[in-house]
Amino acid sequence: MRSIPDHPNLRTHEHPLIAHKMRILRDVDTSPQTFRRVLGEIAGLMTYEALRDLPTTTCTVKTPIAECPAVRLAAPITIVPILRAGLGMTDGILDLVPEARVGHIGVQRDEDTKRPVEYYEKLPPDISDGPVLVVDPMLATGGSGAHAVGYLKERGCRQIRFLCLVAAPEGVQHMSESHPEVPVHAAVLDERLDERAYIVPGLGDAGDRTFGTL
Repeated sequence: MRSIPDHPNLRTHEHPLIAHKMRILRDVDTSPQTFRRVLGEIAGLMTYEALRDLPTTTCTVKTPIAECPAVRLAAPITIVPILRAGLGMTDGILDLVPEARVGHIGVQRDEDTKRPVEYYEKLPPDISDGPVLVVDPMLATGGSGAHAVGYLKERGCRQIRFLCLVAAPEGVQHMSESHPEVPVHAAVLDERLDERAYIVPGLGDAGDRTFGTL
């Protein structure tokens, strides 16, 4: 995991396995079935590092031989995918943290104004009691991500992390200005946004490629 001097809120996950799998996702000929599988695999690999600083408490466990000190997570973890593309990352994260709860926030980008529009929300009532991992494959303009994080803050959440696969500098900057205390974890930082606010080189529309709705 590497920090980027120009973006102090960004952590990029530079691992050979992640880089290899990102090649598969970027390939225009990758099928939706393979895209879904690899998307989840990368999300799981990134989660291991993104949750490295989770708070824990000490306890005692009895092994078949004797009692010994142990640790347990101090608070429940909640995964919040931004619909719909974030759903493709959820199973990969749950494979690593099966005890996590899953909330949902529906935010879509208005293609004319490029601004986020919220259309759905379902969250655990005690979501503010523990860390929250907001997930979305793409951080383009940053509008949807910043909107979702702001929504969670309004509900008392303070331990928030944002996890994406591909980030654009514009989106990272937007998140930094809106929520400077929220770390952004990305597999890669790409070059820029094009005139349609798509990430270049990116990997296309992650939602369409995940669900085969191209």
